[in-house]
Amino acid sequence: MKPKRKIKIYYGLLPLACLYRLVVSIRNWMFDRGILHSQSFPIPVICVGNISVGGTGKTPHTEYLIRLLRKDYQVAVLSRGYKRKSEGFVLATPETTAEAIGDEPYQMAHKFPDIYVAVDRNRCHGISQLTDGHTAPGVRVIVLDDAFQHRYVKPGLTILLIDYNRPIHLDRMLPAGRLREPESGKKRADIIIVSKCPAQLSEAEQEALRNAIAPLPCQQLYFTTLAYGRLQPLFSAEPEKRLEEIRKDEHILLVTGIASPAAIIDKLSDYTQFITPSTFPDHHDFDATDMKLIMEAFKKLPEGKRFIVTTEKDAARLITHPLLDEALKPYIYVLPVEVAFLNEEEHLFNQNIIEYVRKNSRNSSFFKS
Repeated sequence: MKPKRKIKIYYGLLPLACLYRLVVSIRNWMFDRGILHSQSFPIPVICVGNISVGGTGKTPHTEYLIRLLRKDYQVAVLSRGYKRKSEGFVLATPETTAEAIGDEPYQMAHKFPDIYVAVDRNRCHGISQLTDGHTAPGVRVIVLDDAFQHRYVKPGLTILLIDYNRPIHLDRMLPAGRLREPESGKKRADIIIVSKCPAQLSEAEQEALRNAIAPLPCQQLYFTTLAYGRLQPLFSAEPEKRLEEIRKDEHILLVTGIASPAAIIDKLSDYTQFITPSTFPDHHDFDATDMKLIMEAFKKLPEGKRFIVTTEKDAARLITHPLLDEALKPYIYVLPVEVAFLNEEEHLFNQNIIEYVRKNSRNSSFFKS
């Protein structure tokens, strides 16, 4: 079992964190007392979110729900569309760019062309658009991506993700730590998932985490890990490449603009020790300087033994980037990631999700023919 990573806390910023905690707590209190109102909708709405800033694996878990439900229901995913260059409600089409809806919605729209993907900062407005009978005909279940703090919507089912590498009970409020709200906010979740766990997480540590998280009797707790697929060429017609096919003497330039690339580095390190990270902030918008740095870093690697690995989210921004050097394109591979449940509990999780959707569908005709 790999050790937990050290959690960095900026203790000098704790006074500001206390002030931020007060503001967020007052807001939550106003929703809890009904001073601020949450809106319910006559359609199954599943919220996937977190309490902490940074990557907890929301997109892979959202995609898990898509795969689970899309065979029987017309699914719509509604996201904020972080860092998109558009305003208001946007429904993705085959021609929609990542700039218009954001990298993660773009990724999902292209991986699952049979679902609806939309973005709207105002989630209530976005849901209303998706359920107006014209914008997204036939939609039967909506998955809200990263909406745990958007309390103006009252989801029918809420899934809270907690990063194994940065558990919320050891963290602090922004800006001293990465918590968006106090740990007590976890009580709003129906399902809690500890994500990014080691695949061989021991029963003893699972029990320790369960005790630290202390779920309510009505809450379900699961543990998931990241499962990486075959390397897929982004531009070339080369076949997919199994990770086991990476030679020990091959050099990888890892280009990422995600919150935490450590898990990918650890995984690739199982196959080669020659990994050069070229890391950028989460949702980074690559500019000319960045492209030059990537090209220079790649040129330093030995010819005939080098290639580039990037994430699905970063590929969404790179695939149409006008400044990406043509000479790099044949060497770029995308590493897809999915989630896998520990303890063989995916069947229990799946059953709970499907049961919720069935019970809250207005009639049996919601099933796709």
